[in-house]
Amino acid sequence: MTYKRRINVRGIILNDGKLFAQVLNGNTDYWCTPGGGMDDGESLHAALRREMIEETGIAPEIGSLLFIQQFHDGEKEQLEFFFHITNYQDYAVVDLTKTSHGLEEVNRCGFIDASSHNVMPKFLQTTNLAASIEAPQPVIVTSEL
Repeated sequence: MTYKRRINVRGIILNDGKLFAQVLNGNTDYWCTPGGGMDDGESLHAALRREMIEETGIAPEIGSLLFIQQFHDGEKEQLEFFFHITNYQDYAVVDLTKTSHGLEEVNRCGFIDASSHNVMPKFLQTTNLAASIEAPQPVIVTSEL
């Protein structure tokens, strides 16, 4: 039996306590952070840069690793790495028409109050993101395997 695993990278962009998130086409019942799956042989940072440019048209300035999440989606294991994106001001206005994948993948995006929206993964709704960014060793590992 072959065990399948998908490795994902995601950006955490915080501005004045609000999280930059997006609603994906076909999944309009929840918000998520920008990012996606890694290609074979791609580094974490290269994958995050590529995914965020594809979806937002904006090159991220990648900071610290904040969270690692592991779960099974019913078909395969998902392993996600969440990095702090430091150039939050660049995401104030995102024009999806100027992206390679934005219109194809993203329904809408912007800064939201994560505690009052349905955000996936759920821990982003209750975690103090600002404190996690400021913590000397901010990595939180969560596993639902």
